[in-house]
Amino acid sequence: MVRSIAAVLLAGIAWLSFGGPAGAADNFDVSKSQAIKMIGETRGSVDQTLELMKNGEVDRALAEAKSGYLIHFEQVEIPLRVADNRLTIECESQFAQIRQLIKDGKPPDEIRSEIIVLRSMLDDAERQLTDAGVGAPAIVAGQSFLILFREGFEVVLLLSVLLGYLEAAKSTRYIKPILVGVGLAGVATVITVVMMPTLFALLPVGREVLEAITALASVVVLFYVSFWLIARLDNKRWMEFVRARLWSAVAIGSTGSLVAVGFTAVYREGFETALFYQSLLSFGDGLGAYILLGVALACVALTGVAYVVFRLGRKIPVRTFMNTAVALVMATSVTFLGNAMHTLQSADVIPYRRTGGPNLPIFLAQATGIWPTVPSLVAQAALSSVYIGGAVWVFVIKPRRTAPKPVRVLTPVSA
Repeated sequence: MVRSIAAVLLAGIAWLSFGGPAGAADNFDVSKSQAIKMIGETRGSVDQTLELMKNGEVDRALAEAKSGYLIHFEQVEIPLRVADNRLTIECESQFAQIRQLIKDGKPPDEIRSEIIVLRSMLDDAERQLTDAGVGAPAIVAGQSFLILFREGFEVVLLLSVLLGYLEAAKSTRYIKPILVGVGLAGVATVITVVMMPTLFALLPVGREVLEAITALASVVVLFYVSFWLIARLDNKRWMEFVRARLWSAVAIGSTGSLVAVGFTAVYREGFETALFYQSLLSFGDGLGAYILLGVALACVALTGVAYVVFRLGRKIPVRTFMNTAVALVMATSVTFLGNAMHTLQSADVIPYRRTGGPNLPIFLAQATGIWPTVPSLVAQAALSSVYIGGAVWVFVIKPRRTAPKPVRVLTPVSA
C-alpha cells in the first residue's frame, strides 16, 4: 500500500516536471504503429539503463532512464491513454520509481527487479496497441487443438487396447474398474491443470523464470515424442507395458489394481497435457479465447474419434495421423523454446542481445516464439536443425542403409 502511494506521488512529480499529462508529445499526433515503434526504442533504452547500472555508471544510467521516458515513451502515452489509461498511469509510475531508485543510490539488484516489471508493462502496452489479426489466433488455436487432440488420441488408442483385451479374454466384468480408473485420471488431469499455476506460484523463483522453466520442460517432452519412429516405438512399448499390467491385475482379481491400471494409462497423457497448456497459457496473453476455442474443437474431434472406435468398431489411420502430427509437434516445441529464451532475457537471466529483425507483431511473436533477439533465434535455429537432420536420417539415409542389396544371379556359362 505504501509503495503504491509512493509510486503515484512519483508519477505526479513526473507529471509536473515534464509538462503535464502528455508533455511535449501533445504537439503532434502519434499513430498506433508509430507508438509501437517507440515502444521498441523504449525497450532499448531500458536495456541500456540496466547495463549502465550493472557497470556502476549511475549518472549515465539516470540520464538514460530520463531520456528513455521523455524521448520515447511520452509519444507512446498519447494513443495508449485511449486504449488503457490505467496502464498508462502504471507505466508512468514505474518509470518514475526506477528514476527515484537510481537517484537514491539503491543496489542494482533492486533496480533490476523494477526494470523486469517495466519490461512486462511495455509488453502489455504493445498488446493494447496491436490488433490480434488472423495469423496469431489461428496458430494459437491450432496449437491448443493439437495438444489436446494428440494426447486424447493416444488415450483412445490405449482404451481400445485395454477394452479389446478384456473382451477377447471374456473378462468384461473387469471393464468397470478400468473405466473408474480412467474417470479418476480425467478428474486428476483437470485438477492438475487448475492447480499447476497455483503450485508453481509457491516456488521461490520469479514468474518469468518459472514460465521459462515450464516451457523448457515442455520442449523436452515434445522433443521426446517428436520423431515419428521414436514415438511409434515408445507407444508400442507403452502399450505392451499396459497389457502386462492389465494381465497381472486380472490374474490377481484385485479391483484396486484394475483401477490403478486405468488411472496410470490415462494420467500420463493428462499430466503432459497440463504441462503443455501451462506453457501455452504463459505465452498466450491476450489470446486466451483462442486457446479455449482449440480446446473445444479438440473435444468435438475426440468425441468423433471415440465414437468411430468404440461404437462402430472401426480402425482409424493411426500412422497417417502420427505422420501428420509430428511436424506440428516439432513446430510447437520450436515455438515454446523461442518464448522460453525470450522470457529468460526479460527476467535478466540471459542478457538481451537484440537484432534489427524479424520484428513481428507481438501477438504473432507470442504464437511463433520468433523474437528479434539473438539467443531466441539461435536456439530455434539449432532445434530446427536437429529436427531437419533427424528427418533426413529417418526418411532418407536410414531407409537406404537398411534396404536389402540386390542379389546378383550368376548365369552358367555353356561349354
